[in-house]
Amino acid sequence: MDQKQLEQIVRLVTEQVKARLGELDKNASNCTAGKADCKGCGDCASRRPGDVQNILSLGAVRIASAPNVSPMGNDLARYIDHTLLKPEATREELNKLCEEAKQFNFYSVCVNSSNVAYCKSLLRGSSVKVVAVVGFPLGAMSASSKAFETREAVKAGAEEIDTVLNIGAMKSKDYDTVLDDLRKTCEAARPKPVKVILETSKLTLEEKIIACALSKTAGAHFVKTSTGFGGGGATADDVRLMKAVVGDEMEVKASGGVNSTEKAQEMIAAGATRIGASASVAIVQGKVSKSTY
Repeated sequence: MDQKQLEQIVRLVTEQVKARLGELDKNASNCTAGKADCKGCGDCASRRPGDVQNILSLGAVRIASAPNVSPMGNDLARYIDHTLLKPEATREELNKLCEEAKQFNFYSVCVNSSNVAYCKSLLRGSSVKVVAVVGFPLGAMSASSKAFETREAVKAGAEEIDTVLNIGAMKSKDYDTVLDDLRKTCEAARPKPVKVILETSKLTLEEKIIACALSKTAGAHFVKTSTGFGGGGATADDVRLMKAVVGDEMEVKASGGVNSTEKAQEMIAAGATRIGASASVAIVQGKVSKSTY
C-alpha cells in the first residue's frame, strides 16, 4: 500500500465518516428537553442515565423505554472488562479483581500478560473471560515481540488480546509498519479476538481514521480508545468517530476515564459495545469513582 493509495482511501473514508457522523448526531446521547418539549421517544435510559438513576434511587423498580435502548444498572456488567494494569499490581489485588468480576458477572478481567495464567486459575468454572494486553502501554515494541507476547498470552489462557498501536509509526505516516504490526498480532492471536488500542488523545482526526481503517484491514475485531496511561481518555466524540469508520464489521471499546454509570452509558450510546474500566464496581452500583482508568 503506497502513500498515494492511502491518501485516496483516507479521502473516501473521511467523506463516509462525515456522512455517518451526521446520522449519529441525530441520536446524540445527551438530551436537554424539558417536560414541555419531551417528544416521548422512550430513549431516556440511554440519553439521560443520570436522571434515570435518580428516579431509581427514589424507589422506582421499573423504567419504561423504547426497544433496543442501552442497558442500565447491573445489565452494564456484561459490557465491562474489569481492569487492573498498573505495574505494581499484587496477587492480593488480582484476587480481589477476580472475585469482583465473578460477583458482578463482568464480561472479563483485563490484565497484563504475565498475570493471565493466575487469573485464569482464579476464574475457572465462571463465565468471566481473561483479556491480556500486549505491547502495553507504549506500543513501541517490534511486531515480532508483540506476536510472541500474544502467542504466550493465548497459551496461558487469554481469550482476547488488546494490543497497542505503533503510535510513532502512525504519526510518521509509516502505514506499512503499522499494518504489518497489527497483522502479525492478529495472526498470532487467531482465532481469539484482537482489540487495537489507538491512544486517541495522541492522534489527529485523520490519524484516528487511518488507524481504524488499518485495524480493519489487519483483521482486528475491535478498535479501542486508550491505554489509560497515555493522558486523555475515552470521549463520546471519539467513540462515534471510530464506530463511523469501522461500521458494523467491528466493535468499539471505550477505556480511559470511564468511572461512572453515566459515562459508561454515554459511551454505549455513542457506539461502544465494551467498556474498559477499573471503576467497574462503581459503574454498576450507580456511583462515581476517582479512578482515571
